[in-house]
Amino acid sequence: MSTATRPMNDEEVYSEMNKMVAFIRQEAQEKALEIKVKADEEFNIEKAKLVRQESINVEAQFQRKVKQAEVKQRIMTSTLINKSRLQVLQARQEMLDTVFSDAQEQLAKVPEDAEKYKQLLANLCVQAFVQLNDRRVNVRGRKADLELIKEAVVLAVEVYKKRGKDIVATVVEDSPLSDTVLGGVRVSAFNDRISVDNTLQARLDLSSDRMLPQLRDIIFGQSPNRRFFN
Repeated sequence: MSTATRPMNDEEVYSEMNKMVAFIRQEAQEKALEIKVKADEEFNIEKAKLVRQESINVEAQFQRKVKQAEVKQRIMTSTLINKSRLQVLQARQEMLDTVFSDAQEQLAKVPEDAEKYKQLLANLCVQAFVQLNDRRVNVRGRKADLELIKEAVVLAVEVYKKRGKDIVATVVEDSPLSDTVLGGVRVSAFNDRISVDNTLQARLDLSSDRMLPQLRDIIFGQSPNRRFFN
């Protein structure tokens, strides 16, 4: 004997519907939570990537700025060093110029002592005679020194002849040397094609060129960077 299924009344239908709604809501909530958790994970992963990439970018930018600052500092340091070196070199040159300027002033006073100056002129002539090694020479000097030069040439010829060599030295009067040479003589030979400049200015210039390294050492001391010495 079969049992007939009784149809549900409204209350039972409503109860079943509530159960289904509750089940669906629970499923929806769980699904929503799952989606939220997954979204949070992906967000955190993406955020970590962005943070890491940004950190790398910031670090790279920082390193670039550090290198730029180092390069700028090196350039500035090099510029200051070069500037200071130029200032030192300029000061040294000014001091050396002062030394030679003072020497030039002292040389200008040499002719004031006539006897000593005449002996100096004679010695300068003898030196020129030896260098030229010719039997005929012309001697020139300043117009103001003309008479002393004549006397000095006589002395120089005597000294030169004592060495066993003959010479004829002519004092040229019509083309004297400029007063800027400070004094001394210029002796020429072989029809004035070859000459020896033994003026005081020429000797000072020659001495300044030869003695400049020694003067630097005397005044400023030896350079610590110098490796070779004569």
